[in-house]
Amino acid sequence: MHTRRHFLRAAGALLALPSIGRAAEKLPPKRLFAIHVPLGMMPEFFFPKAGDTSSPYLDLLAEQRPHFTTFHGLSHPDVNGNHHAGQCFLSGAPHPGQPTFRNSLSLDQLAAEKLGLDTRFPSLAVSVSKGEHYGDSIAISRAGVMLPAEKSPEKLYRRLFVAGTPEEKAATMRRIEAGGSVLDLILDKAKRLEKSTAAEDRARLEQYFQSVRELEGRLQRNIEWENRPKPKVDYPQPKDIADANEVIARSKLMFDLIRLALQTDSTRVVTLSLSTFSVVPHVPGVKSETHGLTHHGNEPDKIAELKKIEEAQMKVFADLLRTFRGVAETGGTLLDHTQVLYGSCLGNANSHSNQNLPLILAGGGFKHGQNLAFNAQNNTPMANLFVSMLQGLGIEADKFASSTGTLSGLKT
Repeated sequence: MHTRRHFLRAAGALLALPSIGRAAEKLPPKRLFAIHVPLGMMPEFFFPKAGDTSSPYLDLLAEQRPHFTTFHGLSHPDVNGNHHAGQCFLSGAPHPGQPTFRNSLSLDQLAAEKLGLDTRFPSLAVSVSKGEHYGDSIAISRAGVMLPAEKSPEKLYRRLFVAGTPEEKAATMRRIEAGGSVLDLILDKAKRLEKSTAAEDRARLEQYFQSVRELEGRLQRNIEWENRPKPKVDYPQPKDIADANEVIARSKLMFDLIRLALQTDSTRVVTLSLSTFSVVPHVPGVKSETHGLTHHGNEPDKIAELKKIEEAQMKVFADLLRTFRGVAETGGTLLDHTQVLYGSCLGNANSHSNQNLPLILAGGGFKHGQNLAFNAQNNTPMANLFVSMLQGLGIEADKFASSTGTLSGLKT
């Protein structure tokens, strides 16, 4: 068994990762940034009317209108269960509200498998939430496991940009080697089990071996990256904002760190769950908890309060797009080379509808400035959009989850 552990250690010294430097490349890498808003947006203020591209909420993004597309009539088939659907935002796995539900690979993790090999972090999952279930990560592994999201900007900054002390590095290396030891033990037992496995179970066992090999590859990359310096940024280490009701300020802070992570090529794939569940956002004119407001029962005062919260969120998103456009890169801007998906698995929180999802796709090299409207009664699979996005990232894909093809009308 020690041979495998020595191999992992030697791999860090002998197997060089592809060059981090982008200077020799004509264009920056392609990237994906997906943002989920668990409580959705009131449809009457988000969706444009037929033949139009503006609405009360979209008017707050007017400066960026040429750089994003909105969609009406998209959803995930059989993804129901009201708030439970949020965990399927990027996977499209059916029936999340059922006891036997098992999630499936999310869009970001498929992208990370293709785009993340040259970066310190194949993907980053982050969250702005109070810690409740519905504000958790939207990143799902191939095994259907939700990947934990980082909620602390301070910790995220340290992971991205602060070099560890010699003691911390040594502790990290011990954890990596311990991981190799565990893999040795598991693989040894599995190999012995293979001898007595029925033929029909060998394919499943081979899938298990493949997972072990993938973990070994990650350990090798972790060793190499541990010995590489982290990028330096002109941005001071932030302090966490303890008040969960400061959701707008916390969102701005996390957006800054995500921008820096992409700019420095520390990662090319990011997911963010942006939740206002169980909080009373510090927004002028708001005095009620957000989730309760979403079940407004068409009461004008509740609608007015909720509108203020959602407008504040849209303004922060507008700032994000503006900032991404302000970062010049070879051949364009950070936004030009980054697909930014913003939306929710709730089409109408008041009725717990999982149909007609509010969605925005910005940047990423697509031709924008349009609203693509599909059948509001018989929705087009949202996964069709995902296939188009994967192809836009340069990933060969003609199928994802419930897709039936690419999304018509979306052009590069």
